Amino acid sequence: MAGILVAVFWAILVSFLAVVLVRLAQTLRATTKLVADVTEQAVPLLADASATVRSAQTQLDKVDAIATDVQEVTSNASALSTTVASTFGGPLVKVAAFGYGVRRAIGRKADPQPEPARRTVVVGRAVPSARGRKRNGRNSRGSKD
Repeated sequence: MAGILVAVFWAILVSFLAVVLVRLAQTLRATTKLVADVTEQAVPLLADASATVRSAQTQLDKVDAIATDVQEVTSNASALSTTVASTFGGPLVKVAAFGYGVRRAIGRKADPQPEPARRTVVVGRAVPSARGRKRNGRNSRGSKD
């Protein structure tokens, strides 16, 4: 009786192990197929990525060359601006000042009115207001000085 029980137990155990091994084999086949498909798709993707990186490097080189040219043009424009300012700036300021002086002189000749007196402000003193001026010997409050 014990021998039959052990034989049945071993038969169930072997059947269970056979099912596990069959499923493991199927899983390994599916994994192998998946790895092969990923490898098959990854190689062209890596080639495309490599080509894209090379293209980007070429474009960056072109941008670097353009930036260098722009920097050179900027420095040339700055030098030209400095040269023009030093060459024409002084004489133009002198001509403008001369023109202003001539206009002012002509304006004074045409309108010989004296300039209004300027008021001097002293710090700490009150400036008399228009209301406090004397009228007919009296200030605006009606009291005498």
